[in-house]
Amino acid sequence: LLTPAHQFPTGVVLSGDRRRALMRWAEEADGLIVEDDYDAEHRWDRPPVPALHALLPDRVHHLGSLSKTLAPGLRIGWLIAPPARRTALVEAKRLADLGTSVLPQLVVAHLMESGALERHLRFLRTRHRQRRDAMITALARHLPGGTVHGAAAGLHLTVTFPEGDDLRAAAAALEAGVRVHPLSWHVSRHVAPPAFRTGLVLGYAAHPPGVIAEGVELLGRAVRGVLGPPRGPAAGPATAKPVNHAGTKDG
Repeated sequence: LLTPAHQFPTGVVLSGDRRRALMRWAEEADGLIVEDDYDAEHRWDRPPVPALHALLPDRVHHLGSLSKTLAPGLRIGWLIAPPARRTALVEAKRLADLGTSVLPQLVVAHLMESGALERHLRFLRTRHRQRRDAMITALARHLPGGTVHGAAAGLHLTVTFPEGDDLRAAAAALEAGVRVHPLSWHVSRHVAPPAFRTGLVLGYAAHPPGVIAEGVELLGRAVRGVLGPPRGPAAGPATAKPVNHAGTKDG
């Protein structure tokens, strides 16, 4: 199970070498791959990343969802499975929940056929890009010691720092009324520094630019002295990159 197009929370894109190694493993070990492409439509500064399923359709189960584009409450997603496993998976789905409600599926089908879904996606891309840019600008002003990662796609970004305690930083932010995830929440307990960096995971999709700017200002005040000392400005909209994108190391 992996998210090769946009890993959460780092924004890493699985490199070509690792994709090829993964496909070799699947062929040699008779293995199965589950590709979770949960936010593929949300990309700002890069072209679409080819799906693993297109490269190895007999081994890859491709998952998608409308939860990030329409509403989580629809409970509609999809699975593109290898032909040999489709019948068993359909039966397992039927036994698990008697199948997805037909009416929401008909509504989504109408949105797709009419072009309304594509128009909605264009609107979302414009709005979320503006919110992403507002967050990066505010981070450069109020958290100049941070480095931005994963800003080319998705609905969140990660800010890392040269030192500090991200658990304490997240707690201080919460006291100030700002909810963030410490990056260490997403790290295996078997991995110790400096194999990972201290940092925060920040979502920007739910709030307009003005609220984002205010929230980042509160965040900067709250974590001052908890995270590492300044070391230059955070990456701006033109330079912010996911950890493994366009010339960076493998993810």
